[in-house]
Amino acid sequence: MTGPITGLYMVTDARRPPPVPVETAVAAALRGGVRVVQYRDKSDDTERRRHEAAALAAQCRAAGACFIVNDDIALARAVAADGVHLGRDDGDVAAARTALGPDRLIGVSCYADLDRARAAAEAGADYLAFGSLYPSPTKPESALAPLSVFREARAFTDRPLVAIGGINAGNIAEVTAAGADAVAVVEAISAAPDIEAATATLIDRGFGPAA
Repeated sequence: MTGPITGLYMVTDARRPPPVPVETAVAAALRGGVRVVQYRDKSDDTERRRHEAAALAAQCRAAGACFIVNDDIALARAVAADGVHLGRDDGDVAAARTALGPDRLIGVSCYADLDRARAAAEAGADYLAFGSLYPSPTKPESALAPLSVFREARAFTDRPLVAIGGINAGNIAEVTAAGADAVAVVEAISAAPDIEAATATLIDRGFGPAA
């Protein structure tokens, strides 16, 4: 397994696909410097999902990046993903740990809920995600989390903190300045006409040229 969750974190979304095949989009993002890729596809097309997840897992391994599967513990296990990401309705940390073992990453969406974050950390989650931070076309119904959530979470955990929701090249610097260890984006990468260049720009503005 690769190192901790840090840097730019790409989330694929089957509901808002990139203009190129997902494997092509992820390959470009990896060339641009993405450190984590999360495969998010809640459709019922089991065969396609497994094929895509296996292909992306191989790409990430070759690039030395982490590969995370959204919500589907069985799929994460089947493709030897680095871990799984759990939302509010996706099961609990204990079940994921039992299924995946001690060496895989388990991330938890905490929204703006510090009590949920504290409970997830105590249950053994490896990283905690907060957001949406800004209005997001991917999840327009989401309540917004304040940037102060990172400072407040850091008071009780040393686990990596991930920011998500409406983040782009214009606001990523304030997100990392607020204390996010990693920044997850969907459309700021996938919808870009030049994915590799957009990825590099996000990293430069959020983490500096040496990131």
